[in-house]
Amino acid sequence: MRPVLDFLFKKKRREELRNTPLSDADRALVERNVPYVARLSDEDRAELEGHVQVFLAEKSFEGCGGLELTGEMRLTIAAQACLLLLHRESDYYPGLDSILVYPHAYVAPASRQRLGNANAIVVADQARLGESWVRGVVVLAWDHVKGGASNIHDGHNVVLHEFAHQLDAEDGAMDGAPDLGKRSLYSAWAHTLGGEYAELLARVEAHRPSDIDAYGATNPAEFFAVVTEAFFEKGASLKRKHPALYDVLAEFYRQDPAAVQAARSSADDALRD
Repeated sequence: MRPVLDFLFKKKRREELRNTPLSDADRALVERNVPYVARLSDEDRAELEGHVQVFLAEKSFEGCGGLELTGEMRLTIAAQACLLLLHRESDYYPGLDSILVYPHAYVAPASRQRLGNANAIVVADQARLGESWVRGVVVLAWDHVKGGASNIHDGHNVVLHEFAHQLDAEDGAMDGAPDLGKRSLYSAWAHTLGGEYAELLARVEAHRPSDIDAYGATNPAEFFAVVTEAFFEKGASLKRKHPALYDVLAEFYRQDPAAVQAARSSADDALRD
């Protein structure tokens, strides 16, 4: 009986939070720090605000390396993380408890050098911009959080990258294949992302250029995170050059960034005219 009551209480609390809009000041802060939000429809912005309220209520944030954590930092991170949740049934990254934020790139100690089903995706003892653990923690460098959010065209966004890993881990493994809901979807996912990953790997090994970030060739989990960044920030280019990959990601995320980008460009052209 207790688990049922807890579930009902959580559901009711989340509904109340989702129906609570951000303050005018917080809304302005999000649109200033995360300009991608300005591309969204009014309905999507309202949905995003509701997700942000739940995220902020349920996740803890901790400043590290001398960083004094602010409300601006929490909002900027939450807004980007919640972009991945639009239009989807979500339990708000259920494996995630804490977001650790450093002021700048930090060094991941050797004890966290694990891959796949283990605790973290870290490939070497080196300076890091972020990392995502299968259970419990996302780590971010604030200067790259803010820089990645402000440039919505370069295909690099550390928050989208690390939270894509969190989605990937929801089935218990960071392997580049998140929980797709329907068994019938896995075949298309494996065929499309597997083929694109193999192509990127071949290009990197042959020292040939690719429009997909070479870091995606590290392993399938990193490939999924890298193409998630590209999907949201370079959607039109990804759709033109990799249409099957774009379509699979659009079905998973239930969003169409290329169309949003096109609508925004049309609106900008109309204003110039």
